[in-house]
Amino acid sequence: MLKSMGAVKQAIPADIGGEADVVMTEHGPTKQSASGQQVLPIVEGVVLVAALLAPLLLQDYLTVFATRVIILALFALSFDLVWGYAGIMSFGQALFFGSAGYGVALLARDLDVTNIFLVLPAGTIIGLTFALLLGGFLLLGRHPSSVIFVSLGTLTGSYAADRLARGWYYLGGQNGIPSIAPMTLGGYEFSEGPSFYYLVLGILVVVYLLCRFLVRSQFGLALAGLRENEQRIAFFGYKAQHLKAIIFAIGGAVAGLAGSLYAFHEGFVWPNMVGVVISTQVVLYVLFGGSGTLIGAVIGAVIVEGVSFWLSDNYRDIWPIILGLLLLLVILFRPLGLISFVLGERERVGSFGAKPRETKEKRNAAP
Repeated sequence: MLKSMGAVKQAIPADIGGEADVVMTEHGPTKQSASGQQVLPIVEGVVLVAALLAPLLLQDYLTVFATRVIILALFALSFDLVWGYAGIMSFGQALFFGSAGYGVALLARDLDVTNIFLVLPAGTIIGLTFALLLGGFLLLGRHPSSVIFVSLGTLTGSYAADRLARGWYYLGGQNGIPSIAPMTLGGYEFSEGPSFYYLVLGILVVVYLLCRFLVRSQFGLALAGLRENEQRIAFFGYKAQHLKAIIFAIGGAVAGLAGSLYAFHEGFVWPNMVGVVISTQVVLYVLFGGSGTLIGAVIGAVIVEGVSFWLSDNYRDIWPIILGLLLLLVILFRPLGLISFVLGERERVGSFGAKPRETKEKRNAAP
């Protein structure tokens, strides 16, 4: 394993995976603190504290809105795993999100199954299954798939699912499936408000920690090398397409979990949940916040949805134009997203394994 780890490190540029004190990015050098303190845990802690205090400070209708935003942040997390860490531009991520929503809605409508320990795993499995099927078709062919082929393939899958949902009477057609029964735990029903908010927040935190562990593991190191130099990773013996298929399936499972929560929170599902619009929306979340960081996807979803809510309330006629200009400015001047203001390129990938002995000795000998 140590040999394979060393091989993958060779595939990562030295300014990202090395031990240099200054990281050169396209926006100039980003310095680490003298004490070696990382910024990422601080950002994550601040975001968590703000999320925990939000229901205590917000009005009831804003708590409902914040719950929806956290679910969308979970959805954005699934896309960041796929794109930010494996370089797969999935323009059909809503396919897994919406199919899970429809699946749990059918369970609630036809089988009267609303128990949280049944519907959430079911939605996760639905998202995982669809991702495995689509990922197997797009990624596991005889020849490596190009970025354009995968992008258009996922986009086509999302569009086809949208048309199917609109034309299938069993799924409610254009109207979708309304009046979904509340999600339950024994005799308790999760209704809109603080209880649903903290449930979703707890799930987001657990999934986030699992994703953080994944991307900082040996598998995550291989993904980092894959993103930086796929050909060299393949040269070292890694099956790049298999790695992509695995992370694509994991992203589909997370999207399915988010879609299940969204269906029960909103109380209905409709064809747009599997369509191209939401698929594009989640791309904007990650672009705005910063890809390949996990926390950037969460921040991007919160800011984009929050700004959209405020603009639509104050500038009803032109708010989409204003939002589009803001997104364009961020993408033009901060291609790595808002998180790049505080997070360097080196910390996006992280540190793996022990530090070189020579580096330790030099630092100990320094005055």
